Amino acid sequence: MGGKSYRLGYWLQFLVSHAVLLVYTFIAMFPVFLVAINSFKSRRAIFKTPYTLPNAENWDPVGYETVFKRANFDSYFLNSIVVTVGALALILLFGTMAAHALAEYRFPGNLLLGLYLSLGIMIPIRLGTVSLLRLIVNLKLINTLTALILVYTASGLPLTIFILQQFMRQVPRDLKDAARVDGASEYRIYLMILPLVRPAIGTVMIFNMIPIWNDLWFPLILASSEATKTVTLGAQIFLGQFVQDWNAVLASLALAAIPVVILYLLFSRQLIRGLTAGAVK
Repeated sequence: MGGKSYRLGYWLQFLVSHAVLLVYTFIAMFPVFLVAINSFKSRRAIFKTPYTLPNAENWDPVGYETVFKRANFDSYFLNSIVVTVGALALILLFGTMAAHALAEYRFPGNLLLGLYLSLGIMIPIRLGTVSLLRLIVNLKLINTLTALILVYTASGLPLTIFILQQFMRQVPRDLKDAARVDGASEYRIYLMILPLVRPAIGTVMIFNMIPIWNDLWFPLILASSEATKTVTLGAQIFLGQFVQDWNAVLASLALAAIPVVILYLLFSRQLIRGLTAGAVK
């Protein structure tokens, strides 16, 4: 009887938590959904029936035709993908290695080094924009995607290291000592730990991915040429030129927002696990 009550309570908690998650997801995604459906409708239908789905009477893709004729959104998308994926790859590589070193090895200055690396969480990187601009110019990286990748990597490492080292410290030491006894190298142990903290890695990747994709500040300052514009920068400039063209405005907003929403939904399970796990089981 007790087992049945336990299973019933478990499933009830499971259903309630997922129902709440669906409600919050709907509330958060509804504005994006509204922009997306109206981007395929005529100008009159946008104002007359904004909550109806596109149909044969109000269907009009003129906004997307304007976007792709007047702006290089395919190039903007490619630039954003290169910058986001490149920065996340470097953050994952250096962040996990630094977190593993701080969590695994005890040496003089370990705590101070961890605190120093965590300062980036409290001090916004934008405060050093002028110095960063001078450094990028001296390195001859102005108007290059490499500049954006390096800046985003530097801004994402503090939070990544801070979170991952807390999770890596909770990996049982007996497991790592047993691997050493079996002759595993330190690099092999490092690779062995990564799957155990996968929820935390997924969490920090999402925390870094969304600000990188949506950032306007550094693309505008470091890579504002037509060849290096990101989706966010290209969409903002496009909006300034076609602010009265509602079809084009909604189409550009949908193109800029939908990719990051899709990526968030794909990795949301890892995000929830990372936020609720708290420890390695």
